[in-house]
Amino acid sequence: MHPNEPILETKGLTKAFHGFTAVAGVDLRVRRGDIHALIGPNGAGKTTCFNLLTRFIAPSAGAILFKGRDITGLPPARVARRGLVRSFQISAVFPDLTVLENVRIGLQRASTGHYCFWRSARSLRALDGRAREHLEQVGLQDMAHARAASLPYGRKRALELATTLAMDPEVMLLDEPTQGMGHEDIQRVTDLIKTVSTGRTVLMVEHNMAVVSRIADRITVLQRGSVLAEGDYASIAANPDVVAAYMGSTDVDSTDVGSTVADSADAGAGAKEAR
Repeated sequence: MHPNEPILETKGLTKAFHGFTAVAGVDLRVRRGDIHALIGPNGAGKTTCFNLLTRFIAPSAGAILFKGRDITGLPPARVARRGLVRSFQISAVFPDLTVLENVRIGLQRASTGHYCFWRSARSLRALDGRAREHLEQVGLQDMAHARAASLPYGRKRALELATTLAMDPEVMLLDEPTQGMGHEDIQRVTDLIKTVSTGRTVLMVEHNMAVVSRIADRITVLQRGSVLAEGDYASIAANPDVVAAYMGSTDVDSTDVGSTVADSADAGAGAKEAR
């Protein structure tokens, strides 16, 4: 596959719920090696689109292609085994396990195809070295034996990244990775995403436009379930249609578009997106 060809692509992706169309004919092309951001006002269909891509819900119409192969009909576990791995809006870790054990579960899944909870502790310890490498990638090497429940929120998201890395993904789908974080944690997790994206592709839903502007190679803007605009940050920030989507008016000077979008997106960062 050529580097500029899409590793993940949708064609006419559509999802209707009892007459309401949440995702309407979305054509998405995520290039190999890019950090690709999916943005838009609350209710634009971003999380529904993520749920479709990872097969947590089935599309009403359209196709999903991963590395050129149609995965539209595959169950979520098979999609993940092929290298398309997702994190969620909320931190999804096992709170009563240690940090190391959480990452080791991801390694078990990647190496055996199932969790094998009945394997002996001695055999599981063989995975500890690789688990520690992933923890080092996200700066948690000194917290390996801490209970996951004891970690601050930002560190739990870092642990989730480490567990996702343990699944050896080709494409990481990150659903609002900085949601609910303070400035210091946002900075740390943004840096982590940039670091772990080396040799991988990242597609992320993100409200914080300061994060998007720092690390996204390409941006797709959704509005009412459809693609409104696509391009790099400069072109998106200069697009009056994007401002109208966030602010409800086109009467905004183009030089203020970037800050307008950023301010509007940040104000809604804590809101739960309508499905």
